[in-house]
Amino acid sequence: MTPVPPAPAPPAPAPRSAYDLSREELAGLLADEPPYRVRQVWDGLHRRARRPGEMTDLPRSLRERLEGALPVALGEISRRSADGGGTVKWLFELADGRRVETVLMAYPDRVTVCVSTQAGCAMGCAFCATGQSGFERHLSAGEIVEQVVAGIRAARPRRLSNVVFMGMGEPLANYGRTWAAIERIHGELGISARHLTLSTVGLVPGIRRLARATLPVNLALSLHAANDELRDRLVPMNRRYPLAALAEACAEYVAASKRRLSIEWALIDGTNDRPSDMAELAEFARPLGAHVNLIPLNPTPGYAPGGSPPHRVADARDTLLRLGVNATVRATRGVEIGAACGQLAARGTGPVVGLPRVR
Repeated sequence: MTPVPPAPAPPAPAPRSAYDLSREELAGLLADEPPYRVRQVWDGLHRRARRPGEMTDLPRSLRERLEGALPVALGEISRRSADGGGTVKWLFELADGRRVETVLMAYPDRVTVCVSTQAGCAMGCAFCATGQSGFERHLSAGEIVEQVVAGIRAARPRRLSNVVFMGMGEPLANYGRTWAAIERIHGELGISARHLTLSTVGLVPGIRRLARATLPVNLALSLHAANDELRDRLVPMNRRYPLAALAEACAEYVAASKRRLSIEWALIDGTNDRPSDMAELAEFARPLGAHVNLIPLNPTPGYAPGGSPPHRVADARDTLLRLGVNATVRATRGVEIGAACGQLAARGTGPVVGLPRVR
């Protein structure tokens, strides 16, 4: 019997972004060019954060060829600013029509970009606009990196110093692509692991995987309740990974990474801002040596309860301090443009406006 030849392997998916290409793949694209062109283009994309048409050390014909060959993932739909130009939010459309948002925040001592790792989110947290919108798809590593590059370009002449994976989506649910992006951001864009922060609602397998990772990135846990009954309602993932398992995984991460865990707590009026809530939070945070960021809940269209009033925010902070927990109140940025924590939903449209100088 004549053997049946094996079916050909399916073709590799086309890169969504120029930043999905490895250096070896770029070398293949430039196989007809002198070898030093690979270094020029690679450094141009990463260290200089330039588009091919801006790489004036290349011949014009090569620049034009690369403009067509190196895909741009992020099509800018709108760009809005707040806080005197200190906060900028982009709405980007991806090649398949999905949309994500990215936020750049400038402070006196640093410039931070907040990037998305998914279009939408499947975690279903009721008070989060992204969770209200549902899940569409994971982003590729290149689509994530390209958001950081957009931040680098917009921050000039200042240096982008920090990246937080706190935009749309759950980073640990897209672990492989998110980690590939982290390695590229660290190794090729030159941003220290100490200045990279992943946020999670508590995916225990991902936290344990992060504890074994090669780079000691920071972890921010979106906790919001420290008893299982309330957290089951606020953060549905708690039904799969309850607080005891979550605390154990966080302790493993802290021991392995030697990094301090951050706990994010959105203060919801009359829901999780009572003295009893702070006592439960302190019991969770103290053994982990965690720092607590208190964030008055930002308004979203699909969640009626409001954020805690200022006096209750101050009381919550003071209670935690008395209970031996390091706690601060996070300054809210970009609420009026829907750029604050929990507000990203990729729904906004509007004109592209001139980008104020970040200061």
